[in-house]
Amino acid sequence: MGLFGDLPVVKLTDAAVARVKAIVAASATPLAGLRLGLEKGGCAGMTYTFTMVETPDPRDDVVAIDGVQVFVDPSATLFLLGTTVDFQTTKMASTFVFENPNQVSACGCGESVAIEPAKV
Repeated sequence: MGLFGDLPVVKLTDAAVARVKAIVAASATPLAGLRLGLEKGGCAGMTYTFTMVETPDPRDDVVAIDGVQVFVDPSATLFLLGTTVDFQTTKMASTFVFENPNQVSACGCGESVAIEPAKV
């Protein structure tokens, strides 16, 4: 159970779950899952990040779906609350896509976003 009871901080689509599974399975070292977070940067202020997790941080919120674990960096929780993570493949790219109700703007290239903390 996470910080917000039974409600997950983020939701993952089936495509996102499949991609996380593939990344974990392809790793040369055993992984517990991926950590979702935010970094300062880009022209809009923040970028979404995924990093590989060998040893989970007990402070992380954990979203476990279909054998996959995504750890949410505690410093990003209020910015990511209610976010749906998808994985999409187009003719030009394959990438994770974030539908975040806390996002107030994005840069023209889509690489960075401006996000306000959720009002809980």
